Order: sequence, then C-alpha cells, then structure tokens
Amino acid sequence: METPQHTSENPNDVVSDDDLSPENTNPEDQENPNTNLELPISDSQDESSDPVPDKRPQNTNSNHTETGPSVRRRRRRKRFFTELNANGRPKISGIAQEMDTEALIAISVGFPADSLTEEEIEANVVSRIGGQEQANYIVVRNHILARWRSNVSVWLTREHALETIRAEHKNLVDAAYNFLLEHGYINFGLAPAVKEAKLKSFDGVERANVVIVGAGLAGLIAARQLISMGFKVVVLEGRTRPGGRVKTRKMSGDGVVAAADLGGSILTGINGNPLGVLARQMGLPLHKVRDICPLYLPDGKAVDADVDSRIEVSFNKLLDRVCKLRHDMIEKVKSVDTPLGTALEAFRSVYKVAEDSQERMLLNWHLANLEYANASLMTNLSMAYWDQDDPYEMGGDHCFIPGGNERFVRALAEDLPIFYGRTVQSIRYGIDGVRVYAGGQEFRGDMALCTVPLGVLKKGSIEFVPELPQRKKDAIQRLGYGLLNKVAMLFPYNFWGGEIDTFGHLTEDLSMRGEFFLFYSYSSVSGGPLLVALVAGDAAAKFEMISPVESVKRVLNILQGIFHPKGIVVPDPVQAVCTRWGKDCFTYGSYSYVAIGSSGDDYDILAESVGDGRVFFAGEATNKQYPATMHGAFLSGMREAANILRVARRRSLALTDKVNNDTEESDSLNRLFENPDLTFGSFSALFDPNPNDHGSYALIRVKLEGDKLDLNHLSLYGLITRKQTIQLSKMNGDGNRMNLLHRNFGVKLVGRKGLSNIGESLISRVKAAKLNLTVGN
Repeated sequence: METPQHTSENPNDVVSDDDLSPENTNPEDQENPNTNLELPISDSQDESSDPVPDKRPQNTNSNHTETGPSVRRRRRRKRFFTELNANGRPKISGIAQEMDTEALIAISVGFPADSLTEEEIEANVVSRIGGQEQANYIVVRNHILARWRSNVSVWLTREHALETIRAEHKNLVDAAYNFLLEHGYINFGLAPAVKEAKLKSFDGVERANVVIVGAGLAGLIAARQLISMGFKVVVLEGRTRPGGRVKTRKMSGDGVVAAADLGGSILTGINGNPLGVLARQMGLPLHKVRDICPLYLPDGKAVDADVDSRIEVSFNKLLDRVCKLRHDMIEKVKSVDTPLGTALEAFRSVYKVAEDSQERMLLNWHLANLEYANASLMTNLSMAYWDQDDPYEMGGDHCFIPGGNERFVRALAEDLPIFYGRTVQSIRYGIDGVRVYAGGQEFRGDMALCTVPLGVLKKGSIEFVPELPQRKKDAIQRLGYGLLNKVAMLFPYNFWGGEIDTFGHLTEDLSMRGEFFLFYSYSSVSGGPLLVALVAGDAAAKFEMISPVESVKRVLNILQGIFHPKGIVVPDPVQAVCTRWGKDCFTYGSYSYVAIGSSGDDYDILAESVGDGRVFFAGEATNKQYPATMHGAFLSGMREAANILRVARRRSLALTDKVNNDTEESDSLNRLFENPDLTFGSFSALFDPNPNDHGSYALIRVKLEGDKLDLNHLSLYGLITRKQTIQLSKMNGDGNRMNLLHRNFGVKLVGRKGLSNIGESLISRVKAAKLNLTVGN
C-alpha cells in the first residue's frame, strides 16, 4: 500500500504568505516556538499543475552540522503474518534460486508459479487443465512476458514472440500472446512505438459504445485499452481535472517551487509494477525511498536506540501472538472476527509490554504507522483479514517519481474524450444498454464502467436503476473506507538535511498518536524544499475540524522542538497546503481497508459486473490483490477492459447466432406458406393437420406490402380457429377482414418471434405433416 490514492475537488486548504522569507521575518520570532502565524487562508483551486523542474535548492542554512539520532531502518508496514494464506503466491526471495528469471518476472506481475490464473482458465488458453500442454503454455507465456518487459519501449509482435519458440508450439504462442495483449500484460503504456502500434493492433472490428464514469487511473487506462480494441468511449469526470485520488499541486513562493503529491504519492514495490513500466517508457528516474527513519520524542530528543529496538521487537511479537490467536479462532470457530486493536491491547496488557511512558509512546507510533497503512483506526480493522493481500505484495523498492505522479495522469489523459464537470447522478441499465445521467445530460452506451471510489458508493451519491444486487450492496457496506490527510509545506530552504527521506515524531497524547507522526522529505524529487507531514487514524478526522493555520502552527512547533535544540533555525513556510479528503464529495475519504466482518472476498464482489454484463466496476476497492494502491487501481482498469471485450465478443456471437436462427426460422415458415391451405386477399392460412375439426387452430399470415418497408413487405401472424378462418375468407376486402379479426375475434397480429407456444407447436405439426407427405410421395 502507499500514501493514499486520494483526491479532492476542494479538499485542500492553503496557507501561504509571500512575506515569510527570511529577510522579512523577525529573527526573534524564528527562535520562538510559539510564533503567531497570521496567514491568509483560501480553498485551493483544483487547477492543473505545470511541470516543475527537478532542481535542488541551495541550503541557505548550511553552516550547521546535523549529527542526528541513532537511526533504525524501518519500512512502512501493513502486514506481518501470512499463515492463513497458504495458497498465496510464494515469496520471490524464497524461490529465487529454484526458478529462472522469466518465471520470476511472471510471478512479480501476479501470475502463479505453476498454475493458471482464473482469467486464463476462462479464456481457454489450453484445452485441458493440468498436464504437459499447460506446463508448456506457462513456459511460453512467461517467455513472451519477459521478452516484452526487457524492452517496454517497443511493440512486441506475434512474429517476434515466435522467433525463439519452436514452431510446434505456435498454438500456445497464439493463446499466450492474445491473452497477455488483451489483458494488458504486454504492449501497454505510453511509449511512442506502443501508442502508434495500438492504433492498428486489433482486428479493425467496430465494437460497442462504453461510458466510463471517473477519470482516475482506473478510468484512464481502461479508456486507452478499450479505444485500442475498437470501442467507442466517452469518459465522464465530475472534477475539472483528471487523476482522481492522484493529485499533484504546484507550490511556489519566495523564489522556490515544488510539486507536492497531495494524494497517491509512492510506488509501493517497483518489481512488476505497471507504473514502473510507465516511468521507464517516459524516461522518468525513480527515487528510492530510503528506509532510515529516526524518531524523536515530544521534547525533540532522539529516541534511545536500545529502547527503540526493544519496543520494535515487542511490537512484532504482539503481532505474532495475534496471528496465532486468529489462526486458532478461525480453525475452531469459522465466523469469529474481532478488532485487531482489541486483540493487540489484550496481549500488550497480559505480557506487560511498553508500561513506562516512553515505551508506550514508541508502541503507539508503530500503531499509528499501521493506521496510516490502512487509513483507519486499529479498532476498525478485521483481526482475521486485515492483511489478506499480503501474498500478492509487489517486491522491490518503494519509490518517488520526480515532479509528482500527475506526470502519469497527464500522459494517460492525453487525447482521450473526457468530459469534465460532469458529476454522474444516475446509471440506468437494461437489456437495451445503459443510460448515464450527468450534469443535466444523458449519455447512452452499450455498457458502462464505474470507477468511482468506494466512499462515493457508500454515500449513495449515484443512483443505480435497477438497484445494485443485494450481494454487492452488502459488500459495499462491509468493506472499510478510511482517511489519511497531509500538510504539505514549502520552505525557503532545506533545514532538515538531505540524508534521509523520512523521520518520525512521538506524542504523549495517545489518542492523537497519528497527528504529524511521520514526515516525508520530497526535496530530492519535488524540485524544491518540500516537507509533508502525515495525519492518520483518529487524528485524520479531527484534523479536518481544525483551521489550516492552526494545523501549520502545530507542525512548526514540532519541527522547532526537534531542530532548535540543535541550533537549526526552522523558517516559516512560504506556502502550505492542508488536505481535506474526508470532505471531498468526489471521494469522501482516502482508500479502502478490510473492516471487521469483511474479507478479501468483498473486493471481488465489488468487481463483479451487473445487468448481465452492462455495468462494470473498477478502482482500488475492486482489486483484492492490490487494494489501496495506485497500481491496484491501474490494474483494475486493465482487468475491466479485458472483461468488457470478452462480454462484447460473447454478445456479438450471440447476436450473430440469433440473426442466423431468426433467418432460418423465417425461411422455414415462408416455405410452409408457399403451399397454404387457404388463401384470400393478403391473407393465407395453415390448418392444424389433425382430424378435420372446426375447433382446431389455424395459423394465418397477413402480408403487407409497401415501398417504405424493408424488403418491400412485412409479414404478421395470428392464431385463430379453423372456423374463424373460414369466416374471414368469406368477407369482402382486406379492410373488412382486419376489422373482423381485431374487433370480433380480439386477435392482435404479431411478428414471427411474437407467436405463443401454441403457435410454435402448430408450426411443428404442420412441418412434420408436410415432411411425411413428401416422404410418402
């Protein structure tokens, strides 16, 4: 998981003052931790950010030498135990010596080591599950995948894939190549050669119309894939910009400039990550987030290294004990779940962990880190399944993108038919397609893809007609959707040093342990001296009730407490931005988590289409393997593009079969009426071949002719008795016959497909009788 993938239309309050440069600031105020900031406050406009040059500012306070505390390497962790996930993907580190490079690459992008995915099985890539054919297919698939990943800037053709594989496996190459291409594992992205080839990569067949709701990462990549497959696409976005919960804000003032990621910010695990592929294609360097994270006490002193180490070990042991407890509970009582926080606190109390004040603050810092990873309080997390996505975690370094993730968004949105300012109110779907209502307009299509955040679905902001299935509504309610906020501050210079990317702060107020508990330094990637403070857990919600000026004051007090004792002056920021993701009407929060009573299955339920393949769903909360991540949203868009293609093909085949069947049935009936039992005017009749009985049925046909009709004629049918047929034949004129038919007999004429079962049975008996007559002759 990463820093939230969140968004906001007006969720960010700005604190800025052009007069906060060192030249215009009283030195005495700089030394005073209680500096009174009188800064203008305004809601940030959700304007697009101009590209920010990647330049390092000069540190104007370079006369000091920072010794810093004894540091420990610590990752932002979400998961610690995997015993319940025995069927998950094996860890790469444990099998690296046993598997070749191509297999490792396949594993890194989500393929199992020695079996097929559900999508491959559904695509019938092999004739039989298991056996030598499947084993050969996996080798071929891995080879094609690895070959493209070795150079993602080119389009890998089917012919190139065949060059290094024996001709006898051509069928497997075709199956693997088609699957990888259509599901977005190869030949995707933004490289010029890939974009050009996609314009002519598919079969040229014009497919269905798709309305995509949301221009976040899921919606953008789905749109690009579908267009390349021949679909007509329109994207509806309520905001005035693309990106959704990925938003980069340009900050500037006092001669410095920086790009701040206010939403999704970190590529969590670069191995196999599709966003890493985009970075390679765009020539963007990746900055590894260094995992050295010193911690500071409330008084600014560094945490003692021995105490830090001891509490971290104790914290991991607590989690291990919770792991064993949940394993035993699920084995014995299948449906039991309890809050993760409750279980941890019970073990902490029993084993007397972190009983003195400093140890307790340290333990709470680790708990705040978990609340950050899950965007929720420990008391809301499912003890049983909070880390269900552990087996799928992408390996490799966590990285920043210089200039911000909006660089991805801009490139993905280029040339797409996106309608901004179109907030969707209703999605109506049925056998005749979909109608999406937004901003007073109606958008019609054959299918729709809904990519709005889980928070919007929970809020019921979009009306679905008919209502979503109860199964999906229950999953929406069960899954958790949490909150993480940030304070982004641009300073006139970097006073904290360039040796680290993160540092942490402890608090004595245990209920506010997530308030500014972790700081990220973006100086190396943002283009300027940018520092971001995180607000997690219970503090994230309370943060939105406090004025941005007050929030910035609190952050500065913390920074002054850490750096002033070292003789380092903390200047006032030239600009600051406070996010408000919980108040954003386009997201209502940050990202999903597994709440008490929920499980990973609910992600799959959210991903299910409704209306017999009319409305599809994508977004991080529909991705069981990679929830709450930017790449999870991206991959879900790829997944649904492939699903839409599959359904469109199935529907096209069904329509072709239906047309063929209808044509055959009509031709067969026309042949029967070539020799009717009775003809009068435009009417003709076929009698039931059973014994001559005036009460038996007759099928009548009325043949209407006219220049404006298709094929210059139209045939309508009705079912009446033999006696009524004879009455009709004795009437003069077709007009009188029609009046008698409708007014007296109460019969409505229908098309061929409108005949009742009685009519179909009569046709079958007539066919059989005429066939016997033909054989007899």
